[in-house]
Amino acid sequence: MKAGAEADLVRRYLERADTAGRAAALSVSIVEVAESRATRADDRKNAEAASLLDRVADDSVVAALDERGKTLSSEGFARQVGDWRDRGTREVNFLIGGADGLGDAVKARAQLLLSLGAMTWPHQVVRVLIAEQVYRAVTILTGHPYHRP
Repeated sequence: MKAGAEADLVRRYLERADTAGRAAALSVSIVEVAESRATRADDRKNAEAASLLDRVADDSVVAALDERGKTLSSEGFARQVGDWRDRGTREVNFLIGGADGLGDAVKARAQLLLSLGAMTWPHQVVRVLIAEQVYRAVTILTGHPYHRP
Protein backbone atom coordinates (compact mmCIF):
# COMPACT_ATOMS: atom_id res chain seq x y z
CA MET A 1 0.00 0.00 0.00
CA LYS A 2 1.37 3.36 -0.99
CA ALA A 3 1.82 6.09 1.60
CA GLY A 4 -1.25 8.22 2.12
CA ALA A 5 -4.45 8.57 4.06
CA GLU A 6 -5.50 4.92 3.66
CA ALA A 7 -2.12 3.60 4.81
CA ASP A 8 -2.19 5.97 7.79
CA LEU A 9 -5.66 4.74 8.82
CA VAL A 10 -4.67 1.08 8.49
CA ARG A 11 -1.56 1.66 10.58
CA ARG A 12 -3.55 3.59 13.22
CA TYR A 13 -6.23 0.91 13.59
CA LEU A 14 -3.73 -1.95 13.66
CA GLU A 15 -1.57 -0.21 16.26
CA ARG A 16 -4.66 0.34 18.40
CA ALA A 17 -5.77 -3.27 17.90
CA ASP A 18 -2.32 -4.56 18.81
CA THR A 19 -2.16 -2.44 21.97
CA ALA A 20 -5.71 -3.29 23.07
CA GLY A 21 -5.38 -6.88 21.90
CA ARG A 22 -2.69 -7.75 24.40
CA ALA A 23 -5.36 -7.86 27.10
CA ALA A 24 -7.35 -10.28 24.95
CA ALA A 25 -4.32 -12.40 24.01
CA LEU A 26 -4.49 -11.19 20.41
CA SER A 27 -1.70 -9.84 18.26
CA VAL A 28 -2.10 -8.00 14.97
CA SER A 29 0.14 -7.43 11.98
CA ILE A 30 -0.14 -6.85 8.24
CA VAL A 31 1.81 -8.40 5.40
CA GLU A 32 1.53 -7.39 1.77
CA VAL A 33 2.69 -9.14 -1.37
CA ALA A 34 3.50 -7.61 -4.75
CA GLU A 35 0.88 -7.58 -7.46
CA SER A 36 1.46 -10.12 -10.19
CA ARG A 37 2.57 -8.80 -13.58
CA ALA A 38 0.93 -11.68 -15.46
CA THR A 39 -1.10 -10.68 -18.51
CA ARG A 40 -4.18 -12.87 -17.95
CA ALA A 41 -6.46 -12.28 -14.94
CA ASP A 42 -6.53 -15.98 -13.98
CA ASP A 43 -2.73 -16.13 -14.08
CA ARG A 44 -2.51 -13.00 -11.89
CA LYS A 45 -4.97 -14.44 -9.36
CA ASN A 46 -3.10 -17.74 -9.21
CA ALA A 47 0.30 -16.07 -8.83
CA GLU A 48 -1.00 -13.74 -6.12
CA ALA A 49 -2.70 -16.68 -4.36
CA ALA A 50 0.59 -18.57 -4.28
CA SER A 51 2.40 -15.52 -2.87
CA LEU A 52 -0.24 -15.01 -0.20
CA LEU A 53 -0.36 -18.66 0.82
CA ASP A 54 3.44 -18.83 1.04
CA ARG A 55 3.13 -16.35 3.92
CA VAL A 56 0.47 -18.35 5.80
CA ALA A 57 1.52 -20.83 8.49
CA ASP A 58 -0.03 -24.30 8.27
CA ASP A 59 -1.69 -23.94 11.69
CA SER A 60 -3.09 -20.46 11.13
CA VAL A 61 -6.62 -19.46 10.23
CA VAL A 62 -7.34 -17.86 6.87
CA ALA A 63 -10.22 -15.46 6.41
CA ALA A 64 -10.49 -14.53 2.74
CA LEU A 65 -12.29 -11.35 1.76
CA ASP A 66 -14.70 -12.26 -1.03
CA GLU A 67 -17.85 -10.58 -2.30
CA ARG A 68 -19.67 -13.93 -2.19
CA GLY A 69 -18.61 -14.59 1.39
CA LYS A 70 -20.50 -14.44 4.64
CA THR A 71 -21.61 -11.04 5.92
CA LEU A 72 -21.20 -10.60 9.68
CA SER A 73 -22.24 -7.89 12.09
CA SER A 74 -19.44 -6.34 14.14
CA GLU A 75 -20.56 -8.39 17.13
CA GLY A 76 -20.63 -11.56 15.03
CA PHE A 77 -17.15 -10.80 13.70
CA ALA A 78 -15.90 -10.27 17.26
CA ARG A 79 -17.44 -13.60 18.32
CA GLN A 80 -15.65 -15.31 15.42
CA VAL A 81 -12.30 -13.73 16.37
CA GLY A 82 -12.93 -14.68 20.01
CA ASP A 83 -13.78 -18.27 19.03
CA TRP A 84 -10.55 -18.59 17.07
CA ARG A 85 -8.61 -17.19 20.02
CA ASP A 86 -10.36 -19.50 22.49
CA ARG A 87 -9.51 -22.52 20.32
CA GLY A 88 -5.85 -21.60 20.63
CA THR A 89 -5.38 -20.07 17.21
CA ARG A 90 -2.17 -18.09 17.25
CA GLU A 91 -2.58 -16.35 13.91
CA VAL A 92 -5.49 -15.24 11.74
CA ASN A 93 -4.70 -14.06 8.23
CA PHE A 94 -7.16 -11.78 6.47
CA LEU A 95 -6.36 -12.19 2.79
CA ILE A 96 -7.41 -9.45 0.39
CA GLY A 97 -7.15 -9.97 -3.32
CA GLY A 98 -6.00 -7.52 -5.93
CA ALA A 99 -8.10 -5.98 -8.67
CA ASP A 100 -8.97 -9.42 -10.08
CA GLY A 101 -9.98 -10.95 -6.75
CA LEU A 102 -8.58 -13.99 -4.96
CA GLY A 103 -7.41 -17.20 -6.58
CA ASP A 104 -9.22 -20.48 -5.98
CA ALA A 105 -6.32 -21.82 -3.86
CA VAL A 106 -6.89 -19.05 -1.30
CA LYS A 107 -10.62 -19.67 -1.17
CA ALA A 108 -10.05 -23.41 -0.74
CA ARG A 109 -7.62 -22.78 2.17
CA ALA A 110 -9.91 -20.28 3.91
CA GLN A 111 -11.84 -21.23 7.03
CA LEU A 112 -14.01 -18.16 6.45
CA LEU A 113 -15.02 -16.37 3.27
CA LEU A 114 -15.93 -12.91 4.52
CA SER A 115 -17.86 -10.26 2.62
CA LEU A 116 -17.93 -6.58 3.52
CA GLY A 117 -21.22 -6.22 1.66
CA ALA A 118 -22.60 -6.45 -1.85
CA MET A 119 -20.65 -3.44 -3.12
CA THR A 120 -17.22 -3.76 -4.71
CA TRP A 121 -14.51 -1.94 -2.75
CA PRO A 122 -10.98 -1.00 -3.82
CA HIS A 123 -8.48 -3.20 -2.00
CA GLN A 124 -6.95 -0.11 -0.32
CA VAL A 125 -10.32 0.69 1.26
CA VAL A 126 -10.86 -2.97 2.23
CA ARG A 127 -7.61 -2.81 4.20
CA VAL A 128 -8.97 0.17 6.16
CA LEU A 129 -12.34 -1.50 6.73
CA ILE A 130 -10.90 -4.82 7.94
CA ALA A 131 -8.30 -3.07 10.13
CA GLU A 132 -11.06 -1.04 11.78
CA GLN A 133 -13.21 -4.15 12.29
CA VAL A 134 -10.27 -6.02 13.84
CA TYR A 135 -9.79 -3.11 16.24
CA ARG A 136 -13.54 -3.01 16.93
CA ALA A 137 -13.56 -6.79 17.56
CA VAL A 138 -10.73 -6.41 20.08
CA THR A 139 -12.60 -3.64 21.88
CA ILE A 140 -15.79 -5.73 21.96
CA LEU A 141 -13.87 -8.70 23.38
CA THR A 142 -12.19 -6.56 26.03
CA GLY A 143 -15.28 -4.56 27.00
CA HIS A 144 -13.81 -1.26 25.80
CA PRO A 145 -16.44 1.43 25.12
CA TYR A 146 -15.30 2.12 21.51
CA HIS A 147 -18.11 -0.04 20.12
CA ARG A 148 -21.53 1.43 20.77
CA PRO A 149 -24.25 -0.80 19.30
